[in-house]
Amino acid sequence: MKKRALIIGVSGQDGAYLAELLLKKGYEVHGTSRDHEVGTFRNLQILGIKDQVKLTSMVTSDFRSVLTALQKADADEIYNLAGQTSVGMSFEYPVETFDSIMIGTMNLLECIRLLKRPVKFYNAGSSEVFGNTPVPATEETPFHPRSPYATAKAAAHYAVANYREAYGLFAATGILFNHESPLRPERFVTQKIVRAAVRIANGSKERLKLGNLDIYRDWGWAPDYVDAMWRIIQHEEPQDFVIATGRMHSLHDFVTKTFLALGLNSSDYVDSDSSLLRPADIAMSVGCPEKAIRQLKWNASVDFDSIIKSLIKAGQ
Repeated sequence: MKKRALIIGVSGQDGAYLAELLLKKGYEVHGTSRDHEVGTFRNLQILGIKDQVKLTSMVTSDFRSVLTALQKADADEIYNLAGQTSVGMSFEYPVETFDSIMIGTMNLLECIRLLKRPVKFYNAGSSEVFGNTPVPATEETPFHPRSPYATAKAAAHYAVANYREAYGLFAATGILFNHESPLRPERFVTQKIVRAAVRIANGSKERLKLGNLDIYRDWGWAPDYVDAMWRIIQHEEPQDFVIATGRMHSLHDFVTKTFLALGLNSSDYVDSDSSLLRPADIAMSVGCPEKAIRQLKWNASVDFDSIIKSLIKAGQ
């Protein structure tokens, strides 16, 4: 019998790569979006797997919608990758962000509890819950969320832990640090930088406007990180894991190396724009993957320079 997996938010970067991974492992893959009949599922099409994923509609903030989709899929593993994903946008839409992340997670947990099926549940956490981490964050590092997005992710994290402890659900959170790929939309700063640099290298006269370049992030490669999601669910017992490279680089370095790879000096094309600064921002964000390395036999396989080269190649 094939294992069945349900990916909530299959149309996003992580959902698409996870679907690809699970199909290769022989799973029957089901995926949801808010309205699967009008969605383009561009990422699934880029990977050439759209026809292999059984698609259905689900609104995670609607309990009945969640219950219906879970009953229909009858999955062995459920991966919750849905919800508003932009930290910057969460400052403009804090209530909607909390609704899509926290309420959506609660609805999924409660439906799993009520259906009483032996389901394994993965929750997509975020490094944003830690706030500033000049020292690499571990699973024991206290949370200090500094955005509505991070606050919602922290609440969802605790909800998953509570359902695991109170109701015995196999429910675990992967606390993922930044992870990139060509499937990222341009509202994410790494893709904004790469695509603008490629256009400028091809003759565009535009200038790239960015906010704070003196922030440091732990950047990984998205296909590596969805492999970690799968490993977390295969672990003998449900536990939370930090997924990171353990190394951080500044956004200034990202900009400089991207333009340099295209034969350009970034200082000739990049402007600082104070309107792009966030009300609160994280100066340093880096994670410690030792537990994942030790218990999941997982490790990041793509380094910072290779990520930049891959993004540029895909954007040309």
